[in-house]
Amino acid sequence: MKLVYDALYGDHLRDLGHPESPDRVEVVAARLTQRGLAGDVRHPLDAADDEIERVHEPRYVELVKREIGDLSGPRYLSTGDVVVDARTLDVARRAAGGAIAAVEATVESGTPAFALVRPPGHHAESARGMGFCVFNNAAIAARAYQARAGGRVLLIDFDYHHGNGTQDVVGAGLSYVSTHASPAYPGTGYESTAIGDDALINIPLPASGIATEAFVAIWEHLLGSAAAFVRPDLIVASAGFDYVAGDPVGDLGVDVSAASALARAINRTAQQHCGGRVAYVLEGGYDIDALTESIAQLIDVTNRADTRENDASAQAIPAAQRELLRALDERFQR
Repeated sequence: MKLVYDALYGDHLRDLGHPESPDRVEVVAARLTQRGLAGDVRHPLDAADDEIERVHEPRYVELVKREIGDLSGPRYLSTGDVVVDARTLDVARRAAGGAIAAVEATVESGTPAFALVRPPGHHAESARGMGFCVFNNAAIAARAYQARAGGRVLLIDFDYHHGNGTQDVVGAGLSYVSTHASPAYPGTGYESTAIGDDALINIPLPASGIATEAFVAIWEHLLGSAAAFVRPDLIVASAGFDYVAGDPVGDLGVDVSAASALARAINRTAQQHCGGRVAYVLEGGYDIDALTESIAQLIDVTNRADTRENDASAQAIPAAQRELLRALDERFQR
């Protein structure tokens, strides 16, 4: 599996004690290397303004440049709750570039790629950064693919939190499917609708937690239904692992082993619908041990080409989520 990584990713918020810390990529990359799982590394370029502005309004990009350019120490970006410092713009550009590089790698090879990037991106709306996110890496990569090749992209998001920023740009060939804790930050992600031929699908999960089998079974169902409707040419995964039990920022009570099950289901769906093309882009995950193990499992499953069906029973899904899935099946039919 191609891994996209750059040492620059550690320079954002270094020594600040922020939960979105350099350890999330530096320690994880070192541990993956020790385990022999990071042998094929691609170093990305920075995303250019025109690539970023396929997702973000030019005035927002200029605001980020202006406010970070004046910094001597950490502060909040004026659009909300994003802490930035003097290195953030450089790192955020390369994070978006890393997501683009992961898409390029999977398109070239027909096998999945993983972008080990920070800061994360799925909360960044077209005109607002928020929730640790400056630029929406996954959406920028999806639009970059469309600009080069056309086609349809299914962007899936299994992070603990809803990707309000990605939902903000659905349409024009980009569909979005999310599970997320509710009620939880950012308080969005309740509606599901067709936007022309594109799909917006949200499955809120109880913030009190959900069984691992149920979590996996929901995604098995969602992936099949959404891909059949969207008919994607590419899958991009906002890969947030803060759903894992014990995560200090998230925690849905889901076992770390769910990463293997998700990888099997996602990679199988990509093989069935889009020639194996899937790019994973790191979002949340703040327990370093759990984050490392989740990514290691995903890489291992991919390297072994393990696309077996998971044995998670639909009967494990709570009644409220079963009803949402039933209603979605009726709404999203070709």
